[in-house]
Amino acid sequence: MTMTDPAPDKTGKNTSLPAEDTKTAKDTALPDLNHGLQIIRDMARRLDTSPGVYRMLGHDGQVLYVGKAKGLKSRVLSYTRANGLSHRLTRMVAETRSMEIITTRTEVEALLLESNLIKTLKPRFNILLRDDKSFPYIMITRDHEWAQINKHRGSRKRKAWWFGPFASANAVNRTVTELTRAFLLRNCSDSVFSARTRPCLQYQIKRCTAPCAGKISKEDYQKQVDQAVRFLNGESRSVQDEFATYMQAAAEELRFEDAALWRNRIRALTMIQAHQDINLPGELNADIIAFTSDSGRSCVQVFFMRNGSNFGNRAYFPRHDKDDEPAAIIAAFIGQFYDDKPPPPDIFVNHAMPEAALITEALSNKAGRKVQISVPARGQRRKLMANAERNAREALARELTASSTQKKMLDAVQELFDLDERPGRIEVYDNSHIQGSHAVGAMIVAGEDGFMKPFYRKFNIDKDKTDTEQTGIGGDDYAMMREVLTRRFSRAIREDPDRETGIWPDLVLLDGGKGQLSTAREVMNTLGITDVPMVAISKGVDRNAGREEFHQTGKDSFNLPHHTPVLHFLQRLRDEAHRFAIGAHRTRRSAAQKSNPLDDIPGIGAYRKKSLLTHFGSARAVANADIPDLMKVNGISQHVADIIYHWFHDKS
Repeated sequence: MTMTDPAPDKTGKNTSLPAEDTKTAKDTALPDLNHGLQIIRDMARRLDTSPGVYRMLGHDGQVLYVGKAKGLKSRVLSYTRANGLSHRLTRMVAETRSMEIITTRTEVEALLLESNLIKTLKPRFNILLRDDKSFPYIMITRDHEWAQINKHRGSRKRKAWWFGPFASANAVNRTVTELTRAFLLRNCSDSVFSARTRPCLQYQIKRCTAPCAGKISKEDYQKQVDQAVRFLNGESRSVQDEFATYMQAAAEELRFEDAALWRNRIRALTMIQAHQDINLPGELNADIIAFTSDSGRSCVQVFFMRNGSNFGNRAYFPRHDKDDEPAAIIAAFIGQFYDDKPPPPDIFVNHAMPEAALITEALSNKAGRKVQISVPARGQRRKLMANAERNAREALARELTASSTQKKMLDAVQELFDLDERPGRIEVYDNSHIQGSHAVGAMIVAGEDGFMKPFYRKFNIDKDKTDTEQTGIGGDDYAMMREVLTRRFSRAIREDPDRETGIWPDLVLLDGGKGQLSTAREVMNTLGITDVPMVAISKGVDRNAGREEFHQTGKDSFNLPHHTPVLHFLQRLRDEAHRFAIGAHRTRRSAAQKSNPLDDIPGIGAYRKKSLLTHFGSARAVANADIPDLMKVNGISQHVADIIYHWFHDKS
């Protein structure tokens, strides 16, 4: 893979096409299509027929679009035919101020890179997969002599057997619980395991064979591990038959307690199969991807089938233009969906894709085995697809209903606060602290699609931080609000002065009263922002929910009737900001409690810290020690003792 932009041309100049320095803010706000077309033509002249990935950049360097090409020159030139472009692509070309090119060895490599860049950069004009959270897996470790079974979410770097993905974390938790009951494997961490000398409660309730205390040999424990792996790999019937044989043998030998244990383990296996709805023929390993659309919105429903077991399903609502074809949306979805997770052997879709062969090759290369993409036409697989399509339609109907309700609430907010238009982005601010310590400011965002969690932000506020007007603002709610809003909108001015990228709010809600509103208005006036509506929400004189007062600059404060729907909507926004602020505060406080004052001292590494704590017993005792006492510690010279002493005693 080779970066070909920026690169020198024959004159030694850079072929990257920079943003126009002569353009004014007004020119930028009204993009010139001909200007964008000329930039693309100039870039195309520098390209050849190599495969690769191209990026369209806006006037301030933000990525507008990422695309891949079998031949870069012809693909980039296709954007210069203005009459053949959709409305979305016309707007994209008009906003283009420069381009970046990456050449690759093959088109497959370009496809994989394109999917990765789209998911990372989230360009405005690409079809985007939203809410792609990591899925939980069942993990049985292979890098420890006593294997551990547990739920795992995140990167799968550890050497282990992986089973999943599961659509529901609750399904994984239930399954792991039943697996420990069936196969008696440990689920404790390696550090806890190495520190134990006696069996824990799991052993007492027959969910572990206590390898930590030597209650089982390595050979017998490995047999349990092998049985669990076989079961999760689809050999459920043979494993269950083995357990039945052991139970029968124990009963015939009058070992009724052992027979009861095997009976309970068989019941656990049955429970696992019941939870996972193992009712499919064969050992199907496939993802079933069903697409449906209505009123310009789309839903992609994914069902996960592993070893004939239904591991659950999840609905996605990708962001795209109304003109995009179903095949293009599914292709973009597949590329981004499998960017960070292994694809199964089979992927079923309900729309044929022109680039199916290319996507199949890319996924096969990524997985290191053959992957097939097909459209089921008959039989059991078609029935599974029909079920997925039905679920997709129902999920989209629910989403459209919720979106319609949300729009009605936003219309009510517009009318309530006399706004010029329906707010597309509402930002809500709140603070959380305990007597000024571990202070955190929080911003949540809501719009037509509900809460927009990827845009949530937290602002850590130092207790001793000094701003231009106040020292020690950690316990001052007004100063904290000033700090948060200054940081938020100063950055917005730097990154998007022309307000083109959608990061500016249409309405700001503050959790507080007239004092917070006055402080916020001071900040905005100082920054030269006078057109962002601001409303403060206080709980009223008796601080009861339903008696909230709303405050706006230059207007009388007012209440709303207790059962007004828009009041409940605004309460939800305020409560979500409160929840997020408290959560951020607790996270910061927990991290501070786990830290050690010795960690920040220059020259004090793990060895010296351990020696100091062993000698003095606590960090507080180290802080109170004088230089001669510090020098008595192994590894602490007079120079280091001076550093430690002055670190604690020279602070103002």
